[in-house]
Amino acid sequence: MDRFAGMSVFVKTVEHGSFTAAADALNMSPQLVAKQIQKLEEHLGVRLLHRTTRRQSVTDFGRSFYDRAKSILLEVEMAENLAAETRGVPTGRLRINAQVTYGLHILAPRLPEYFKAYPKVAVEFTLTNRDVYLIEEGYDAIFRTGEPSDSGLIARPLAPYPMVLCAAPSYLAGRPAIRTPWDVQQHECLGSAFTEMRRKWTFDGPDGRVVVPISSRLVFDNGETQLCAALAGTGLMLQPLALAQAALDDGRLVVVLPDYPPPSRAVHVYYAADRRVTPKLNSFLDFVVKALGPSAKID
Repeated sequence: MDRFAGMSVFVKTVEHGSFTAAADALNMSPQLVAKQIQKLEEHLGVRLLHRTTRRQSVTDFGRSFYDRAKSILLEVEMAENLAAETRGVPTGRLRINAQVTYGLHILAPRLPEYFKAYPKVAVEFTLTNRDVYLIEEGYDAIFRTGEPSDSGLIARPLAPYPMVLCAAPSYLAGRPAIRTPWDVQQHECLGSAFTEMRRKWTFDGPDGRVVVPISSRLVFDNGETQLCAALAGTGLMLQPLALAQAALDDGRLVVVLPDYPPPSRAVHVYYAADRRVTPKLNSFLDFVVKALGPSAKID
């Protein structure tokens, strides 16, 4: 059997939690995933997974084998990258992750340009707003908004991310007027689960920066569902301008407190400090900085 292929399938199954999810990630059938793991277990002479009708769980040995197999596969990938580095041609699979709204509205529209310039690079592009562990989860680069954290990763600054406070006209009708940032405390403030905007909103006004504590009855883990709630007249939304722009253009949303705009959020692309920057990663970082760097205009 191809032991590397078996290990790859097993690692994907552990990371995705089921044969079906792993099959989707690997573009193969669940039956073939199960067969690969069965062959690997037969080769090793020990069970790696406990199987039920709905889900697979990892045995104690399987967990230890997973850690070792993932390390081996990473070493193989790095060895292959050395060959690409020698050729100097960006090639191989690039794994990147971004927060949902930034990935959908800012990064994804630019990726076709990268594909066209580097046809030998394949990109696995995932979106999530939760904390992502770049090295442990096998990513080459991740994009995050907000001030950089002390993560041990290299952070390259990109263009700031414009924000906007807005609401549907149906929400604002008949409710207390919003003339200063402190007035938002009398309103329904739609919260964001993974940022400091769950607890406080910041505005830049004529007399300087104002930070207003808020409380939210509705908290969302992504901007897209929050936008749906705002359009339905549920409350005030503080989100990236790119997310709200279409609804602002056609009047479904209106800007609130235009004299107190929220400050733009910092954006960085992160990659590992102790990992060799391969041609594929270097080509992607150069592309991102050129397309989305500090001097780029982000709508």
